[in-house]
Amino acid sequence: MSLTVLKLGGSVITDKDRADTLDGETLGKVSDAISDASVDDLVLVHGGGSFGHHHASEHGVSKTSGSSDIDAVTDIHGAMKTLNNFVLSWLHDRGIPAVPVHPFSAAVRDAVASLTLPTEQIETMLKEGFVPVLHGDVVAHEGEGVTVVSGDELVVSVARHLDADRVGFCSTVPGVLDENDEVIPEITAYEAVADVLGESESTDVTGGMAGKVRSLLELGAPASIFSPDDVSSFLDGETPGTRIDAAGE
Repeated sequence: MSLTVLKLGGSVITDKDRADTLDGETLGKVSDAISDASVDDLVLVHGGGSFGHHHASEHGVSKTSGSSDIDAVTDIHGAMKTLNNFVLSWLHDRGIPAVPVHPFSAAVRDAVASLTLPTEQIETMLKEGFVPVLHGDVVAHEGEGVTVVSGDELVVSVARHLDADRVGFCSTVPGVLDENDEVIPEITAYEAVADVLGESESTDVTGGMAGKVRSLLELGAPASIFSPDDVSSFLDGETPGTRIDAAGE
């Protein structure tokens, strides 16, 4: 099995500055690229954008701050299911056999915030010809009620457990940018780019670009960050944007 994991950033598929607002044009463009691609096995993960982040921020829930308020749980998870349904609909319109995987029903954090995400169901879905689609969500967290699990974390967990061959991260920018707004071709250590990695300008409870780079460096396998224009080239086997690989040190 040659597995590709592709993350669609929340800012790519939603208008992140307007609550619960889809960016249908970009989602359609990315869905077209996925439909036209020829890949053996594909797992998709999408972020929360203006759906999940808005509600999580409103309830004060993040990756580290939890809540046992049922309204917080249903608001955040409900918003993410709504966004996931939009994504599935766009994919189904293009003949892609996409199926949902809701982390809230599968994943868990223990008392030290370590994430456990079973992947047997994802592996079986792939064997049966489906395209699993995971998303940022809330998950039960021992001692905290629920906390946020980011799409970045899910990418790392799925890619590591299923030994992914390729990992792509579709963002709103063409790669990780330096102080002159030029794409950094390769990152092998966080310290080398820490000064140029700022936080997201929009409401984001999962760490912005800095969090993305940290997560992908922890992956232990090569990954790429690129713009929606480069989804096709990534799925065709190229390495657009910024290559992130801690093993390259």
